[in-house]
Amino acid sequence: MTATAPTWRSAPLAAYNMQSYPAFTAVPARRALTRPGPVPPLQYYHTPPPDPPKTDKPKREWPPAVRLYVQRSFAAENSIADIGREEMELKLKKVISDAAESNTLHTVDWDNLPLPQQMIQAERMRIHTMNNSLTSAWRDLSILNVQETNGISNDSISKKRKSSDLAHGQNEQENPPPWRTTNTGGAFEDRLTYADKRQRNDLVGKIPSKSQFNLESRKRRFEGGENGSTSTHPNVSTMGSSQMPDVEQGPVVGTCEKLEKKYFRLTSAPNPATVRPLPVLEKTLDLLKKKWKSDNNYSYICDQFKSLRQDLTVQHIRNEFTVNVYEIHARIALEKGDLGEYNQCQTQLRVLYSSHLGGHPMEFKAYRILYFIHTRNRTEMNDVLADLTPAEKKAPAIKHALDSRSALALGNYHRFFQLYLETPNMGAYLMDMFVSRERLAALTNICKAYKPDVKLRFITEELGFESDEESARFLCDQGGQSFLEEREDGVRLLSGKVGNIFEGVKDAAFRKVDIKGQI
Repeated sequence: MTATAPTWRSAPLAAYNMQSYPAFTAVPARRALTRPGPVPPLQYYHTPPPDPPKTDKPKREWPPAVRLYVQRSFAAENSIADIGREEMELKLKKVISDAAESNTLHTVDWDNLPLPQQMIQAERMRIHTMNNSLTSAWRDLSILNVQETNGISNDSISKKRKSSDLAHGQNEQENPPPWRTTNTGGAFEDRLTYADKRQRNDLVGKIPSKSQFNLESRKRRFEGGENGSTSTHPNVSTMGSSQMPDVEQGPVVGTCEKLEKKYFRLTSAPNPATVRPLPVLEKTLDLLKKKWKSDNNYSYICDQFKSLRQDLTVQHIRNEFTVNVYEIHARIALEKGDLGEYNQCQTQLRVLYSSHLGGHPMEFKAYRILYFIHTRNRTEMNDVLADLTPAEKKAPAIKHALDSRSALALGNYHRFFQLYLETPNMGAYLMDMFVSRERLAALTNICKAYKPDVKLRFITEELGFESDEESARFLCDQGGQSFLEEREDGVRLLSGKVGNIFEGVKDAAFRKVDIKGQI
């Protein structure tokens, strides 16, 4: 019996393409014993977009006039002291960039165009002038407001009242209520104290209001009693009649011919008749130097130098002569131990030295380092050290001051007292102010290192004393008189017993620095 095949089997096999749809994945046969690496992940490759065509940026050709303008801007003879190089470069870049953007590089007159530093200086002067004009306008407006406020009369106030209010006010004046008659001394004017009761009565009768009274009181306080008369006119502004100095006014040109003049603190605008001009001040300085050598009267010399400095200040004189005046006064103040006057001179000298007006900046920079050693002001000391240039560090005076600071920082008192005996210029006057403190610190270290006793001669040599007698006097002043013993080989200090005493004295010496002023 033959069975017939189903219809689905009778379909031709060619209809199914086995080669197009395989049932497995072909794997290549291994031909080596090494382990195959990881199969890389399937990557999809796409064609990157084409790069945009590169266009060469044309190189700008600067005109020769612009190049010469840049060279003139960086020339040393055209530099201005108070304008930095970075500020000048920014201004120069802005000027050239603006000309390039506006296509005026070839049309600008670069030969006559102001340099960048000159433009900056002109802008500063314009701002300063504008501030001065605003200050003057504000001051005039304030005076006008005070005058208008004080000029309001009682008639104008009464015009704003109604007739009934006016009649009611008159009745109150004729028959005041009891609460106004019981406490008549509680007004502000009545609580003020006057040297003479008649003075108060006269003043109250002349002043129409409390605001005017306050202004008149302020006027008398500023005038200091020189002009006791007060204005009787209610519209007169005391601010306009005040004699206080105007800080915005220009320099005074003196006409006084006196060589000697006492110092007075200015409380009003300087009078040219009492100010000495520069030629007279130069003669005054020569006279003061001769008197200092002959009389050595510090109170007189200090007063005369302060007066001389004041005349220089009110006339805005800043030159080599000004530097010389401050340097001489600073040296005299150092010699007499007056740190207050020395600090004032040293502060002004810093400003003058920055203007390159001459003088001896190396000498006074060394004094400044020694001063900060004395005050133990580490912050200012770091600022001074950061400002020193390599050439300044090689100067003898500054090198000595730096070595002294380094010796104290390292605790090398042997080296420090050697430097103390070799101090240049007048630095020894500053070192004398803190050498006793450093001797105590060194003495406590000697007492810890040398026990049970130490020779007095050793202390004299190590601590920079001139003689054994001076060394013994120093030990006695610090409480060590009972610990000195005289033996066959000389005087000895019982260092093992006196160490605690010197330690307490040293702590007290380092606790406070007593100075009159600060730089």
